[in-house]
Amino acid sequence: MHRRAFLFLSAPAALSLSGCGFALRKAPTFAFTTLYSGLAESSPLGVELRRSLQATRKVEVITEARRINEAQVVLDVVGDQREKVILSRNAAGQVREFQLRLRFRFKLRTLAGKELIPETEILQQRDISFNESAVLAKEAEENLLYRDMQSDVVQQIMRRLAAVTEL
Repeated sequence: MHRRAFLFLSAPAALSLSGCGFALRKAPTFAFTTLYSGLAESSPLGVELRRSLQATRKVEVITEARRINEAQVVLDVVGDQREKVILSRNAAGQVREFQLRLRFRFKLRTLAGKELIPETEILQQRDISFNESAVLAKEAEENLLYRDMQSDVVQQIMRRLAAVTEL
């Protein structure tokens, strides 16, 4: 009896979810199968972006400049920088709060020079308090925040690359 009641009550919920357009996020699809990336091999953001693109199993990422002619599109990196700005100080002049920023500027073009994504800047920022008695912990927190911002930037790049519909 309980099972019938459960099925009877859960059926409308299942039908309403299917009718509202709800769908799990799918792997992005790209208009290209090969991409040349000008990001340095040592760049943490470049490593994460390459992994994300290759994880789709639909895009081959070329990083060697001599193989650039094999790529359908070129990801030109205009800027990739981390900044740490002082937000506030106490009465003694000691730093109390920082703002961490991660700026990434890029554009996407074909080998022939057709601009697919104009120069775009993605900016992530986080505020972090500072305590001189817990310097090591704050340093670890700062690294964690940078890693989190980096992941957000990579996801935004992936969405923008997937928005390119034709070459």
